[in-house]
Amino acid sequence: MDGFVDAVRAFNRFYTRQIGLLGKAYLASSFSLTEVRVLYELAHRDRLSATDLARDLDLDAGYLSRILVGFEKRGLIGRRVSKEDGRQSHVHLTAKGRKSIGPLETRAGKQIEAMAAHLTDQDRANVVNAMRTIEQSLGGAPESPYVLRPHRPGDMGWVIHRHGALYWREYGYDESFEALVAEIAAKFIRNFDARRERCWIAERDGVMLGSVFLVKQSEDVAKLRLLLVEPAARGLGLGKRLVEECVRFAREARYKKIVLWTQRELTAARAIYAKAGFRCVAEEPNPAFGTDSVA
Repeated sequence: MDGFVDAVRAFNRFYTRQIGLLGKAYLASSFSLTEVRVLYELAHRDRLSATDLARDLDLDAGYLSRILVGFEKRGLIGRRVSKEDGRQSHVHLTAKGRKSIGPLETRAGKQIEAMAAHLTDQDRANVVNAMRTIEQSLGGAPESPYVLRPHRPGDMGWVIHRHGALYWREYGYDESFEALVAEIAAKFIRNFDARRERCWIAERDGVMLGSVFLVKQSEDVAKLRLLLVEPAARGLGLGKRLVEECVRFAREARYKKIVLWTQRELTAARAIYAKAGFRCVAEEPNPAFGTDSVA
C-alpha cells in the first residue's frame, strides 16, 4: 500500500503543476479554480439549486453561498423560483456569465492541446484510456453521454464540413447547401453578439457530436439555425436538448419569438421542433440544393 500511496501523491503533484492548479487565479482569469468549476456546472446543466451544486462539487454550503453572492453582485448569475418547489430557487448564468465562461473554456482547451501537442494519436488514446481506468477504479460516476460548450476557433469549419457531408449523404443536397452553411457561419462570427446570440457545440471525449445556433433576426425575434446531430449520437436526446437550450437562452435574452426555416424531408428535426412548441406557419416549393423540396 505504501508504494500505491507514494505513486498517487507523486502523480497529484505532477498533474497539479501540469495544469496550473496551484495559483490563486485559474486560466489567467480573475476566478479561482473552485469558481471556475461552479461556472462550468452552471453553463452545462439546467435547473441547478445551490444545494445541488454543493452536493455535486462537494463544497461547504457556506463557502458556496459566498461564491454565489459574489457572482450575483457581478451580474454573472441570476435566480429563478423553482416551478416544482416554490421554496427553492434555481441558479443560472446570465448573458454576462456565459460571456465570462466562454473564454475560460477556450483557454482550457488550448492548454490541454498544448500539453498533448507532442503526443501521437495512439499516445492520446492511451492517456484517455488511463484516465477512464482511474475514474472507474475509484468509483467515479458514469459520465454524461455528452457535454455542451460554446463555440471556439476551428468549430465553424467542422460545422460547415459536417453539414455538407451529412446532408449530401442523407438527403442528396449538393454543394450549394454547404455554401449556404458557410455564409451563415461566416456572418455569425463577423457579427457575433454574445449578449443575444449563441452557438452550442455538443462534444464527447473531444469528439464533436452536434451543433445549433441561435442568432438575432431583430430586437424581438431570434432565429434557430444549423441544428445538426451526428448519426453516432442519435438516440441520446441531443437534438431535443440543443433546441431546449435555444429556447431557454432566447427567454433569458428577452426575445419575444423564435423562428426557423426547415425542409419537409427533415422529419426528425421537424418532430423535435413540434415538440418544443414550434408550429408551421407557411410552406412553399423550394427547388434548392439540387432537390425538389418544400420549405
